[in-house]
Parts: sequence; structure tokens; C-alpha cells
Amino acid sequence: MKLNLDKQESAFLNRVIGDWEKDKLLTGEQAEKLRESYEVKGFDWMRLAKYSFWIALICGAVSFTFLIVNDTIVNWLKKLYYTPDIIISVTSAVMAAFFFLWGRRREKRFPEKVFSNEAVIFTGVLFTACCIAYLGKTFDDGSGHFSILFLISVFVYGFLAYRLDSRLIWLFALVSLGSWFGTETGYQTQWSHYFLGMNYPLRFVLFGSALVVSCHLLRNSKWFHDFWELTYVVGLLYLFLSLWLLSIFGNYGSIDSWWKVKQLSLFYWGIISGVVAGGFMLYGLKRKDVVAREFGITFLLIFIYTKYFEYFWDSTNHTIFFAVLAVSFWLIGRKAEKIWTRPNPNRQ
Repeated sequence: MKLNLDKQESAFLNRVIGDWEKDKLLTGEQAEKLRESYEVKGFDWMRLAKYSFWIALICGAVSFTFLIVNDTIVNWLKKLYYTPDIIISVTSAVMAAFFFLWGRRREKRFPEKVFSNEAVIFTGVLFTACCIAYLGKTFDDGSGHFSILFLISVFVYGFLAYRLDSRLIWLFALVSLGSWFGTETGYQTQWSHYFLGMNYPLRFVLFGSALVVSCHLLRNSKWFHDFWELTYVVGLLYLFLSLWLLSIFGNYGSIDSWWKVKQLSLFYWGIISGVVAGGFMLYGLKRKDVVAREFGITFLLIFIYTKYFEYFWDSTNHTIFFAVLAVSFWLIGRKAEKIWTRPNPNRQ
């Protein structure tokens, strides 16, 4: 059976096989045999399936929104309002269990139906969130310490992800972990602007760094193997998005206090962010860590262009401003094209 590849994948393989044939690593007969082992597919049905299922979920949510506007449904919801929170929580738990079990069964019977299986699992995740939220309302003592609900979500999603071997559920565990960290530090300071002298972006720089370090410490753990890359990517997202916000707002806790200072006075945060991005880029190149390399390169460019807009948008003629942007992106594209087209079978 021939491999069914899209045009980009086919072009890449053709180029690699051509390089190998040119370097005498393959004979002409071997190269031709490899070329005949795959074909270009006419349409990317996998991508269509993926987007269709996500759109279906979004449309389903919109449909539900319009449904509850209906007068009959509104009257029914008014009655539901008086339903005890514990009943809603238990009902949501039962529905979540149903969707998780159904999704697990589908994964075993139809492993090729990746996106429809994930849609079922995602529905279970939503019911789990509803269950935890109403469980919190049931035992709410008026303290406002709702961050504990996010912490419960971390353990629930983490356990489900491990038992069901689901990276989608693990992603929600990581999002819940970040939500818990943000709300818990806010609660501990009575929702003031600073926690131990740090605003939210600076706190999440430390949080993202801790997540990345934890990834490397747990890299050889057997149970963590399937979740390692996703955790690494999410940790770097927390880190670099926080650094980007920090480079813009500095360690100011409110918009009012930030608005009173000149953006140039925050230049050192931009330097720190650029150094971190450059460090990850060099680390990725040296250790062949694709994730670190891509994050480093991408966010280094984001940091540079963010500062360019901050410092030169108001003081530079817009014709010159965009001309400089055009030239810089052209040079980047030209350099990237040279690197990409350079003969190197081992290039990632």
C-alpha cells in the first residue's frame, strides 16, 4: 500500500531522496522505488475532519445558546434553578463518566477516528468541569477561596488523563494548574496587584520556568513519557507569553500606574526576554531540541518587533516604518529559504 501524503510532505521527500541519490547514498533504482512508495493525495481529508468536528462543537454550543433563549426552555431553566447544586454535580459526573467510557470504547474500536474520539472526550471534560463547579457551590462557605476548585480539577484531570492515556485531558490538567496558581496567589494577597512583589506576568514567568524544569526532571519517568512533549510545550507557552507581557508592562500591577511611565524605561525587561529567547534558541540548536529552538526563534522575533512598534511607531514616518518592516522580513525570509534549501538529509 502506498503512503498518501499531501503536497508539502511529498515535495520534502522528493527533495530528500534526490539529495541522497546525488550523494550516492542511494542507487537510482532504490531512489525510484522509494518515490513509487507514496503518492500525493488529492484533498486533505484529515484536516477537514479535524476542523469539522471542532466547528461542530462550536455550532452545538451556539445552538444550545439559542435554545435556552426560547421561552419554554427559559421557564424550565427557572425551575432547574432551584435544583440542589449537589444533584447537578452528581448528574454532571454521571454524564462525564458516560462520555469518557464511550470515548475510550470508541478509541479501541475505531482508533483511526481520531478527531471524533477527541470530540467525545472533550464533551466529557466539559461535564467534569460542570461537576466540579457545582460541587464547589455545594460546599461554598462564602470565603471566596474558589482556587481550590482549580486544584481539584488538576488532580481529577491528571488521574483521568493517566487512566485514559489522553493528552487532551492532560492539557486541561495543565490549564487548570495555571488557573489554580493565578487564583491562589490572588486569593492569598486579597486580590491585590502584587504577590511577593510580583505582578501576574512575573509570577507566571516563574510558574512556566518551574514547569519546564519539572519536564526535564521527569523526562525519564515511564508514566510521564506520553505527556512529556505536551507539558514541555505548555510550560514554554506559559514562560514566553509571560515574558512578552512583562516586556510590555514591566512589573506594574495596574494599567493606571503603567500608563504614567515611558515605555523606554522598561527596556531592561525587553533585554531579559530577548536573552532568554536567545538562550533557548542556542540550546535548541546545540542539543537538537526542536521545541526549544522553535520557541526561541519565534519569540525572539516577537520580542524584537514588539519593541520596534513600541519605540518607533509614534516617532517614525509610517512609510519608512513599514518599509523597514518589509526589508527586515524579506531578509529573514531569504535567510530561512537558504537554510531550508541547503542539502542536509539530517535537517529537522
